[in-house]
Amino acid sequence: MSRYILMSLFLLLPLAQAAETATPANDHDLAYSLGASLGERLRQEVPDLQLPALIEGLQRAYQGKPLALKDERIEQILRDHDASMAQAEDTPPPEPQSEVAMSTEQRFLDSEKAKPGVRVLEGGILLTELTPGNGAKPTTSDRVQVRYVGRLPDGTIFDQNSQPQWFRLDSVIAGWTSALQGMPVGAKWRLVIPSAQAYGAEGAGDLIDPYTPLVFEIELLGVAP
Repeated sequence: MSRYILMSLFLLLPLAQAAETATPANDHDLAYSLGASLGERLRQEVPDLQLPALIEGLQRAYQGKPLALKDERIEQILRDHDASMAQAEDTPPPEPQSEVAMSTEQRFLDSEKAKPGVRVLEGGILLTELTPGNGAKPTTSDRVQVRYVGRLPDGTIFDQNSQPQWFRLDSVIAGWTSALQGMPVGAKWRLVIPSAQAYGAEGAGDLIDPYTPLVFEIELLGVAP
């Protein structure tokens, strides 16, 4: 018989023994109590159990009547059930969604960091110089004129401008503010910005999921106070 069902039946024995030392129970109450305790444990172990079949098997076995299934078949079914229960116990619970996203981000950053010519900036930002520049470098309080394309890790473009645009450097994501202060006018860089330097655990609506690193190609065209 299944070790789980045997365990359930053995756990019922203290109830019966306690009943002997307390107020004596009548036959109905004892049977009901045993059934209730067994039912509770079976509900936890097999929540979708077919009760009519359970009652039929219990009744016929208890009364010593012929069973609808052969002994070999019953033993095989119980062994399979035991195996599936043991496997379920050994399977670790799924990672929370945030942990999965953070692990995915870290794998992406590690693969990008391993590419030739990549430099690591403050905050873990990854820089690849596509075109050198020799102009002025902006400060946090400056405005910058840029042309850029923003992509998700899978290459999907989520933002870009066809015409140069001006931004205040202190009004953009932290990764831009940090990296562009070291970027000379005329340069074109590829930046991989960790989510902590972008939209972090909150993401950006339906466009950018939480813990998503962003990839930008940025061309710095001008700097102004």
